[in-house]
Amino acid sequence: MKITYYGHSALFVESGETRVIIDPFLSGNPNSGITPEDISVDAVLLTHGHSDHFGDALAIAEQNGCPIYAVFELAEYCRIKGAAVKHMNIGGSHTDGEITVKYTQAFHSSSIQEGDSWIYAGQPAGILLTIGGKTVFHSGDTALFSDLRLIGERNAIDLAALPIGDMLTMGPDDALLAARWLRAEKVIPLHYNTFPAITQDGEDFCDRLRQEGIEGYPLQAGESIEI
Repeated sequence: MKITYYGHSALFVESGETRVIIDPFLSGNPNSGITPEDISVDAVLLTHGHSDHFGDALAIAEQNGCPIYAVFELAEYCRIKGAAVKHMNIGGSHTDGEITVKYTQAFHSSSIQEGDSWIYAGQPAGILLTIGGKTVFHSGDTALFSDLRLIGERNAIDLAALPIGDMLTMGPDDALLAARWLRAEKVIPLHYNTFPAITQDGEDFCDRLRQEGIEGYPLQAGESIEI
């Protein structure tokens, strides 16, 4: 499995001929280094409805003729906008070909802005994505919460992707504890350095992970690792 980071919280995951993108905030992301038109995938996965995660989901799904996986209310929003969708919810899983997706809790909020109105987009979520026998956990935007330990106990997570930006999500200290609880051997920090309010030192965070026996990868946009 190869995982490529495209800035903020966007991950492109490929295994064999299967390709998936999670939280495709690309065209509005100053750090993505890629356009939605460059993306070829079999599915789009969303953790929640905020614009810095929802991003280019509709455009990517349309150009690839692929479904968007999301919590029910967000999936319905996408369906109304013309996308093919997979209606998911917290605790549920779905397998389609080589892809297995399970939605987990996240402690955050989720909405979509249209003009001066905000549309409720269901519960925020984390995603367990399994392809080819490897599992990636994308926590979405979340605070630290104790059931991350349960997620780690019940799932063999090969790589966890965790926010470290603070202010809007957990910061480095809480993310370090989350990484321990999840029992992942490898961690990619997310959701930092996109805007001044979430400036963090990804190298320092990964150095702290290594002191705990966890491999940390402070990827720049366009960089990849293989597991």
